[in-house]
Amino acid sequence: MDGGAVCATWAKRRSRWAQAALVVLLGACLRAPEAFAQPASAAQASASPRTMTWEELVPEDWDPMSRFRGEDLSLVREGSVRERQLMNLLRDEWDKAPTRSALDGSRVRLPGYVVPLERAKAGAVKEFLLVPYFGACVHAPPPPANQIVLVTLGKPAKLATMDAVWVSGTLSTRRQDSPMGVSGYRMTGEQVEPY
Repeated sequence: MDGGAVCATWAKRRSRWAQAALVVLLGACLRAPEAFAQPASAAQASASPRTMTWEELVPEDWDPMSRFRGEDLSLVREGSVRERQLMNLLRDEWDKAPTRSALDGSRVRLPGYVVPLERAKAGAVKEFLLVPYFGACVHAPPPPANQIVLVTLGKPAKLATMDAVWVSGTLSTRRQDSPMGVSGYRMTGEQVEPY
């Protein structure tokens, strides 16, 4: 097999993997178990941050596939113009993903992976995206905006790309665009600790 054929084979595999990852992530986004639900007022009244799951950041009524109802996706050919159009529509839907306004001002603790955005002089991280799965925004397309938290630290921390951490702080529903993805939430990070 020549080099061009090898590259084409890997490109197809990567494309199929990306499509499979999107399907898995969409399924996770659509699940919002009531077992995790807790009124934000209780979280705000709590002296210590409430440990949250990523599912809790997604509004229960959000359906990222609503734009695609009636579209027979099995007929879309890989690499076709229609596939690119649909992927652009999906990206647009994910970038505009709604947040849960009831969480605004809540003190929370959330696990995730670090995607550094801004470093201090000594290389410590001042600002980063917290994402729910390994490789998000770096090796894979960014997740929906309601699954990305922009964390700003008062004191820079020694962190590396894709470090698994717990972040505690005050959550806000302020959307922010970055070179690595659109975040639907922001957090003033008070504490970062290894997962």
